[in-house]
Formats: sequence, C-alpha cells, structure tokens
Amino acid sequence: MRVWRVHPQEQKLCSQGVLRWVLVWMSVCFLLITVGPPARSRLKKSASTQISCPPCDCYCPSAEYLLDPLGLVNGSISDCGKHDPVLNEEMNKDLLTMLSEELNLQKIVANETLEHTKRLIMDARKTFSHYQREAEKCNIGVETCEEARERAEAELIEERRLTVLWENRAREYGWNDGRRTQLRT
Repeated sequence: MRVWRVHPQEQKLCSQGVLRWVLVWMSVCFLLITVGPPARSRLKKSASTQISCPPCDCYCPSAEYLLDPLGLVNGSISDCGKHDPVLNEEMNKDLLTMLSEELNLQKIVANETLEHTKRLIMDARKTFSHYQREAEKCNIGVETCEEARERAEAELIEERRLTVLWENRAREYGWNDGRRTQLRT
C-alpha cells in the first residue's frame, strides 16, 4: 500500500522552523502584554507625581525612618516638614495629642454610625407598622367577606327550603310545573 504525502520531507523541516518562529513571537507578544501595562502605569504615576508635587526640600534618612516609621520615638523626624507650616505642626505633635485626636475621630465615626443605625431602625419600625396595619386591614376584609359568604349561603339554603315548601303546597292544590315536564322529555 502506498502512502501519499502532501508535503515532502524538506518542506516539513521548513514548517517546523516557521512553527518555532511563530511560538517565539507569540511568547514575546504575551510577555509584552503581561509586563507592559504595569510598567506603563508606573511610568505614568511617576510622571504625574513629578508634575503635581513640588520638590521636597527635606532630607529624611531612610535608616531613621525604618527604625521609627511613624515618628513616635522622638515625637518628630529631624528635618522633615520644617518648611511647610501645616506639616511642621503635625510632625511636632506629641504622642498623647495624636492619640487623643485619633480617639476623638473614632468617637465621631462611632457616633455617626450609631445615628445612621438608629435612623435605619426607625425606618424599619415605620415600615413594619405600615405593613402590620395593611395586614390587619386585609384580615378584617377577609373576615367580612367570609361572614358575608356564610350569610349568603344560609340565606340560599333558607330560600331553597322555602321554594321546596311552596312548590309542594302548589302541587297539593293541583299546580303542574310545565318546565319540569319539558325538561324530562
């Protein structure tokens, strides 16, 4: 049996080389897609911070900052913020002042959260009472309908009883119901 090949052996080697180049290019493109956007965003951030922030005149040694990142040991970091009055004031605060400010801020947040929760509870109570009143109205309406149905059923039974009584009396006096004879035939 003879096997027919579409491509000769030399062309197969060429297609393997092309396949390798395609895989290499796909790998490079995948690498650029994966690494490119974060690198571009870092470049944009560094460019935007350079444009929007004025140059800092202070020198903060990294060793001192690493030992005390919040500046709580000395109460301040040596050269940082001396030229900016607001930052200078914040940096010169002692530990007790900063902690009391933090506690006051937490009290304010807690009070606001408590007020918000109270408002939500009041709204829930109003909604509950509204639905409770609507349910009571619905129950009263159902009871009224049920009573009316029972009265109508009792009146219908009484009416049928009276009808049978009057028909029997009428038959005793010789009345013949023409409708019944027509229906029976």
